[in-house]
Amino acid sequence: MSTRDIVLIALFAALMAALGAFPPLMIPAIAVPITAQSMGPMLAGGILGAKRGALSMLLFVALVAVGLPLLSGGRGGLAVFAGPTAGFIFGWIAAAAVTGALVERFWRGLNFVTAFLAATVGGIVVLYGIGIPWISLVGGVPLVTAAAGSAAFIPGDLIKAGLAAAAILMVKRAYPMIRPAPDDQWQTARPDDFD
Repeated sequence: MSTRDIVLIALFAALMAALGAFPPLMIPAIAVPITAQSMGPMLAGGILGAKRGALSMLLFVALVAVGLPLLSGGRGGLAVFAGPTAGFIFGWIAAAAVTGALVERFWRGLNFVTAFLAATVGGIVVLYGIGIPWISLVGGVPLVTAAAGSAAFIPGDLIKAGLAAAAILMVKRAYPMIRPAPDDQWQTARPDDFD
């Protein structure tokens, strides 16, 4: 890993912390706040790629674990990992990885639609797929109730995915940080490849 990679990983962990400066909006029905930080993994994965994006989120989560109050509302420390929001916090790592992998996959023909879909799949589908079961498990609520409560966040997250897609495309045009994969990397294996 190069010095440039380390700097970019640290920069996006810092961006995630900056997104936490926006005050959270709590929905009384569930204990998960609406924050700007859920856009962080979309940006990190979409701009840095899968590996560096996931590492930036891992660094951020580690900084929260050691007690830095970087989460929205000034929260931090190990106690947050025992609460109902912890699934979303851990999910940021996977969300950045999936968003980045999809952006890398469609890099050569990346447009707003594909960038938006990558941010939506990674930053909403994957994130909710980890966060909602955690709410159910830790909060002691049925999975359906946790999913129904979390549905209130989807419109805001779709807006964040759109903003992230626009940012991903702007960075791609101005200063691309992802290198396109070789054309043959994503081709399906043929039977004679295994002879």
